Amino acid sequence: MDNSGPKKTCCESVRDFFTSAKFLIYMGHALSTWGDRMWNFAVAVFLVELYGNSLLLTAVYGLVVAGSVLLLGAIIGDWVDKNPRLKVAQTSLLVQNSCVIVCGILLMVVFQFKEQLVELYNGWILTICYILVITIANIANLASTATSITIQRDWVVVVAGQDSSTLADMNATVRIIDQLTNILAPMLVGQIMAFGSHFIGCGFISGWNLCSMCLEYALLWKVYQKTPALAMKGGQKEQQQELKQLSPVKDLENGQSPEESSQPLMNDSSVVAKPDSPKQHGCCYQMSEPLRTLKAGWVAYYNQNIFLAGMSLAFLYMTVLGFDCITTGYAYTQGLNGSVLSLLMGASAVAGICGTVAFTWVRKKCGLILTGFISGTAQLSCLMLCVVSVFAPGSPFDLSVSPFQDLYTHLIGEKALPEADHSLTSIFTGVNATTLAPAEELPPLQSYMSVSLLFAGVIAARLGLWSFDLTVTQLIQENVIESERGVINGVQNSMNYLLDLLHFIMVILAPNPEAFGLLVIISVSFVAMGHIMYFGFAFKSLGNRLFLCCSPEQKETADSPPLPTTV
Repeated sequence: MDNSGPKKTCCESVRDFFTSAKFLIYMGHALSTWGDRMWNFAVAVFLVELYGNSLLLTAVYGLVVAGSVLLLGAIIGDWVDKNPRLKVAQTSLLVQNSCVIVCGILLMVVFQFKEQLVELYNGWILTICYILVITIANIANLASTATSITIQRDWVVVVAGQDSSTLADMNATVRIIDQLTNILAPMLVGQIMAFGSHFIGCGFISGWNLCSMCLEYALLWKVYQKTPALAMKGGQKEQQQELKQLSPVKDLENGQSPEESSQPLMNDSSVVAKPDSPKQHGCCYQMSEPLRTLKAGWVAYYNQNIFLAGMSLAFLYMTVLGFDCITTGYAYTQGLNGSVLSLLMGASAVAGICGTVAFTWVRKKCGLILTGFISGTAQLSCLMLCVVSVFAPGSPFDLSVSPFQDLYTHLIGEKALPEADHSLTSIFTGVNATTLAPAEELPPLQSYMSVSLLFAGVIAARLGLWSFDLTVTQLIQENVIESERGVINGVQNSMNYLLDLLHFIMVILAPNPEAFGLLVIISVSFVAMGHIMYFGFAFKSLGNRLFLCCSPEQKETADSPPLPTTV
């Protein structure tokens, strides 16, 4: 006799899915990332347009954003950890969207009355407007970082429960949404600005964020209601039990048991003062609290058993082998037009989505840690094509040309003619501060083999890159206790931005096309170092698992298999 109850019909299953917490998170994330991608694309265009086709304001904005996340990532994460989940999500959502709306309105005013603002107080009013735009946009980015940490690194874990396969599927779906919005959102706002105006573009983005904020707020509340576990930031015993079920491999090298190694690092007596300490009431103590939080966050990150895995992901940001302004500008100098580049970017997106889908399949077959090993090997193998491209026919690589020559020339100002300007602005964007350099001035290429191999390697490597990114993301989700998820992910974001800043500095020091091959070799070297760190983490973890399973006192635990999270 079947006591399983009546089976759900197809319509009921579809209805349950579209009203589930998972789908509501997907919807909220899609709305959030769509607005983020539109704004991130548009604000760079707006700043270039406002400053007379110069990249100065855009460069300042990028530096401020990267520096802010680098310095405040751990503090933002600590704030996420110490406050209720719903409060954190709602506050970051409201701050982010409100800042974008205010920024959009301010930019509309500047575009509409720029001529009048230039004449007021010798242009100081316009300069103040620029400072306000960059400052408010930076606050929006910090709020976006908090939203990303709390939703993608915490809420998703809680909604998935203790099912590692569900968590992997949710991570993959969220990443596919990221990649699709990264392509489609800039296309939409770009068309609006092209057929309308920058004024209309600002108004559209402000209106979108106002509507999106209301919908996202309602979706967050629905998810919170449907997932009672979100209301509890559980005690230490529950956290330890969750971690043992998700990832039973702990750091056994120092003789620590799983319970010992999962104790929260932020609760160390050297970090948190006793409640009756008189220093808490002192002004100096309170002023130094952010510094103590910052230090404690970095120490906690270093002491995590997934430290090498997180560092390996950060090292992948130290590369010019991506579809950013640098690689795109280099492609222009090699004779590729906008149409070809758009097709290559589309192919890159498809490869990234395939890598995301492959992650879920490989993880089920091989386990999480081996998935990262396979993904890293695949990415590194594909990037070998980029190294070959440096020495292939058609490559401008020339070590006899000093990589600092153009930087030195630009600084001392010996070349005043636009034809001789090969600064970072003109080479990697095709835009000069005073005029646009004609494309006919570029010498014709003898062969397209080098640039073809370069982009073949970059596109093929996206398969391994996105799969590896998801692997490390899930390792952090499963191995960091609930009370430290925010601060650890905040420090991880800081590490990512630090290596990203270093790669821009590297380009500034060697901006000429003849030196791009050297940048490629350095980039592949950093990617290789990152994967070597992950391989070390993987071998240590697999060795611990083997020791755990073979140890007589752990035989009972080994006989009952854990959830299929790691190998």
